[in-house]
Amino acid sequence: MTIDTMTTTDHQPVPAGLRLVDRFERGLDAPICLTWELTYACNLACVHCLSSSGRRDPRELTTEECKALIDEFERMQIFYVNIGGGEPTIRSDFWELVDYATEHHVGVKFSTNGSRITPEVATRLASSDYVDVQISLDGATPEVNDAVRGDGTFATAMTAMDRLASAGFTGFKLSVVVTRHNVTQLDAFKAIADRYQAQLRLTRLRPAGRGADTWDELHPTADQQRLLYDWLVAHGDSVLTGDSFFHLAGYGEALPGLNLCGAGRVVCLVDPVGDVYACPFAIHDEFLAGNVRSLGGFTDVWRSSELFTELRAPQSPGACGSCGHYDACRGGCMAAKFFTGLPLDGPDPECVLGHGEAALLGRGDVETPRPFPDHSASPRKVAVALSPSRRPDRTCDENPLAGFAVDVDPTR
Repeated sequence: MTIDTMTTTDHQPVPAGLRLVDRFERGLDAPICLTWELTYACNLACVHCLSSSGRRDPRELTTEECKALIDEFERMQIFYVNIGGGEPTIRSDFWELVDYATEHHVGVKFSTNGSRITPEVATRLASSDYVDVQISLDGATPEVNDAVRGDGTFATAMTAMDRLASAGFTGFKLSVVVTRHNVTQLDAFKAIADRYQAQLRLTRLRPAGRGADTWDELHPTADQQRLLYDWLVAHGDSVLTGDSFFHLAGYGEALPGLNLCGAGRVVCLVDPVGDVYACPFAIHDEFLAGNVRSLGGFTDVWRSSELFTELRAPQSPGACGSCGHYDACRGGCMAAKFFTGLPLDGPDPECVLGHGEAALLGRGDVETPRPFPDHSASPRKVAVALSPSRRPDRTCDENPLAGFAVDVDPTR
């Protein structure tokens, strides 16, 4: 499927002459970008983890079910999938599935914390034209990164990148979730990426998964949002964002990309047990479209689910309709609004004009939706603070509280 041969989910050719954003709003016959979480198992416990990963779900798709799903992707002409988790390399059949995908014309980009990028794995990756790797790093220094991802994780990620570079792998991705603690390190992140001939990818922090408990403390301030916007305007052509920051378009100039919420239109998530969600950042029953194990499989869910049909219909701008910036920011991120208890047709909680902040203050005692399911090794409510004096814990410790200054109510 090329831009010239795109069809909508009712198999009608996409009308010529439309802007890409107008084409994509109607939903395509196959997703452009599909995220596939292979497992919730993880050897880390990042405090902002979207999927609250830690423990494996015993209902995970089997190897054969995964291969059958890849067969569907091939038939739908999905060019590549973003594989994540959890830590996807923990699955014993990970490389078998990667090989199967590439043999069936489905490219793979997988996200990893780098803990299993051995010299041998790096050499294997460097020899493939159809597999890309994304190393996660949330601080350009150990102090900032390790407060979010765990002690020793900065060194682990840097070692992984050293090994990829030594094997001759260039062009891999350095993936950063932007927080108030690392937003001033954007130049340093870019320098790290350039050093390895890698590409920097910035992602917005969402209040989903364990991030629901840490978003208030970690999301960039209003002044930092402006700093981020100005930096992206200056560097956007050389930095990937996955359209994470289209809510910032209210500042003026649109950022590179579609600047569109693609949930259920051009993107979706398949989780480890085969559930299909409209958005990788919205793992909640409210955004569950179906399951690949059902009759008709993933293809039927993508093309016929009630939820996706609703998302592809014309959307009301709601409270944002009278704003002159609506055509640019489209009201912002659906997941960010949902998990902060704001209406989906209301302003983004980080609206650059301040409307989201006012809406948050006006919520009253509304109970915000809780992420579901939670696979944390020790699901408890936590408060996180940078603490450079923390003593190191065992690197295999899966407790999300390990090494952090926390305020824990054991009754919660």
